[in-house]
Amino acid sequence: MEEKKKRIESLDALRGFAVTLMVIHHALYNTMAFLGAPRWVYSNPVFDFLQIIFIGVFICVSGVSSRFSRSNVERGAIVLVIAVIITYVTYRMDMPIFFGILHVLGTFMMLYGLTQKLLDKIPRKAAGMIYIALTIVSALARILLSPGSENPVIRDLLSVLGWRQPGFVSYDYQVILPWIFVFLFGTWAGEYIRERRFPTRFYEMKVSFFPLVGRNALLIYIAHQPILFGITMLILHLW
Repeated sequence: MEEKKKRIESLDALRGFAVTLMVIHHALYNTMAFLGAPRWVYSNPVFDFLQIIFIGVFICVSGVSSRFSRSNVERGAIVLVIAVIITYVTYRMDMPIFFGILHVLGTFMMLYGLTQKLLDKIPRKAAGMIYIALTIVSALARILLSPGSENPVIRDLLSVLGWRQPGFVSYDYQVILPWIFVFLFGTWAGEYIRERRFPTRFYEMKVSFFPLVGRNALLIYIAHQPILFGITMLILHLW
């Protein structure tokens, strides 16, 4: 998270835009899962594409923010603790989230915090292209390869990496590949942003609503599903 004096409103706006779409996405899922709406309301070509965009933006901006953090290991640990609590609560609700967006972000933050000095040795001019290439390659690998195993530990690891195995259930399911490289691309871009090498308008842009959402992204993520679920159950009861 950026230090307060260094906050850049356009980054908060991007994060807020992604979180807003995420909330809408989950609201549409609830209408399908609990209110009997047709599946195309939740999953259709337009929204499937938008889902990739808003998740990518959210993860990339988190990578950018890592360049402004005092301790990414500490930051990642906090996010992972919250993610584990969410896993426990959702498991008790019989709607388990074993590896969702917070698990992914917490893992990326900690990994980056532990390897930043090593990653910074990659020539900056090449690093951005390397991360883009690895994003494309790993995305294609997920499409073209179908690894599997009888070993339960390896099966869970494959699911976390990006190859979902039969029997692995997670109501919010995100993966390491290719998102780790999108996050690292964000860390690469974040160094240029921190050095104020982007156009002046990027730093001076004023946007309504979305920056406020972006500054409270973690709280909104934690709170929105219980609120949406409560609203959905109320509608179901009144219906």
